[in-house]
Amino acid sequence: MTMRVLILGEVANPEFVSVPLIAWSLSDAIGRRVDVHLVTHVRNRAAILRQGWREGEQFTALDTEWATLAIYRLARFLGGRNNKGWTIHQALAPLGCLAFEMAAWKRFGPDLRAGKYDIVHRVTPMSPTTPSLLGPRLKRLGIPLIIGPLNGGVPWPKGFGDRMRKEREFLAPLRNAFKLVPGYRSMRRDAAALIAGSLHTLSEFPASTVDRSFYLPENGIDPTRFSKRRSGPAGLPLRGAFVGRLVPYKAADVLLHAAAALLRDGKMKLDIIGDGPERAALEALVVDLGLTGAVTLHGNVEHRRVQDILTTCDFLACPSIREFGGGVVLEAMALGVAPIVADYGGQTELIDARCGIRVPFSDAASLTSGFRAVFDELVARPGQLDELGEQALQRVHERHMWDRKAGHIVDIYAWSRLGGVKPALPMPDFAIAEPAGVAAWTVPAARSSAVPEFSGHPLTTAP
Repeated sequence: MTMRVLILGEVANPEFVSVPLIAWSLSDAIGRRVDVHLVTHVRNRAAILRQGWREGEQFTALDTEWATLAIYRLARFLGGRNNKGWTIHQALAPLGCLAFEMAAWKRFGPDLRAGKYDIVHRVTPMSPTTPSLLGPRLKRLGIPLIIGPLNGGVPWPKGFGDRMRKEREFLAPLRNAFKLVPGYRSMRRDAAALIAGSLHTLSEFPASTVDRSFYLPENGIDPTRFSKRRSGPAGLPLRGAFVGRLVPYKAADVLLHAAAALLRDGKMKLDIIGDGPERAALEALVVDLGLTGAVTLHGNVEHRRVQDILTTCDFLACPSIREFGGGVVLEAMALGVAPIVADYGGQTELIDARCGIRVPFSDAASLTSGFRAVFDELVARPGQLDELGEQALQRVHERHMWDRKAGHIVDIYAWSRLGGVKPALPMPDFAIAEPAGVAAWTVPAARSSAVPEFSGHPLTTAP
């Protein structure tokens, strides 16, 4: 008999990006393997109907907008405006999630008690600071609760206090207070499986959960969305891209400073895709550095059109200093575009020396000089990007397609119900021999001094 899975995905939406798209894509991929019923917020109803899903049979939309709007307004009042103050939003998020969980329990509690579902999987919220109160109830019913992928809370690296203040991350030093929130302990105690999307999040899981913990980066690739290929081969002028919100921690200004000389000399061109409160400052910096004509600020680009620009590029540059998941890195890799990333956070776990370049850093100056050194090397030997791009495409197909991730999760479902040998999922491979033809600076032997030791959980190893 096919497993019957109740997925809680409050923000699952196929027409958005980031967490909503992750939640939808994962639910859709799992639904191709087992019998899934998705429980989501009413704001996602129309988009899911447009995907051909049948309301009442494949999904249910719950209306808890009264709680969502109240929390959003309070967060904005406290300083979380213009895509800033993320910690403020996350500190208040559990209130809305609790309202959603209670509405889900009211609607599906009778079905769960009647044995109509074999598994409950809470896909969102993905923040590890947001607890669930369903664990004890489901445990009494003998129904496994799967939590995750969870990701977030990567510490601010040293030397970037100015950017932290610009992001209004005033509550960041108090983040560990989330462990005092009701439901924190019971969720980890009673969950049949906990899935972490990054090594940092895995390191925060209690050691008592080691036998129930899994590592699985939350981002994935839908081949129908990213179906094109980089035009290549690389040559001068090199063309690079930055994709993301224009906010302080994404550090697009670092990229401009690092590439300035090459951009002025006509050896490189740069596309900046995205919008945000830093756009005006970046536009002024382009003028001040004399980069007009070499840099194009596209503003917001519809998600499906991003690949049209990326396929004309030789590399994707991600100088972000506090990236949790790095979905844009996978999207570029799926097109055969080589990623160059700041060696910190979730983005650095998605690549190895065969398919991307990690840039170690300890502060803003070293991050800038590190990217500058990489760009100088690539201008001298552009052909490296072709090999990196091919390997990047291969790695995505091996590890990061949604169907492959869904397969891992269904294995976790089966294990949580039937026991047996715990499923073995791929871990990041930081220690890898230098491949022939790739410069020594691509080898991650000397890790960034900003990278923390992941020693809080037996599954994690210090990179």
